[in-house]
Amino acid sequence: MDKYQIREEVIARLHTIFDPEIPVNIYELGLVYEVSVSDEKKVHVLMTLTAPACPAAEILPAEVKEKSLSVEGVTDAEVEITFEPPWTKEMMSEEAQLELGFM
Repeated sequence: MDKYQIREEVIARLHTIFDPEIPVNIYELGLVYEVSVSDEKKVHVLMTLTAPACPAAEILPAEVKEKSLSVEGVTDAEVEITFEPPWTKEMMSEEAQLELGFM
C-alpha cells in the first residue's frame, strides 16, 4: 500500500474506536485533528480528548496507536495529544451531532 492508502485505512480503523462515555467513534466526535503518513510509512496521529481530565486519557491514545500499527505496511505509529484548539461539540460530524441529539 502507498502512504495515501495507508492513511485511508488508518482513518477507517479509527472509526472503530469509541469514547467509553459517548456512543460515537473518536473520528466522528472530532477528536482526531490530523492523520499523516511519512514516506517511510510512519503514521502520526494528532488528536485531542473531550477534556484534559478525560478518564479515557490512558486508553484512547494507546488504542489509536495499536489500530494504526495494525494497518499493513505501517512501520511505526506516534500519537500526539493536544488541547489546542480545545475540543468542542461543534467539531463533531453532523452524523455524530444528530446521534447525540445536538441538532
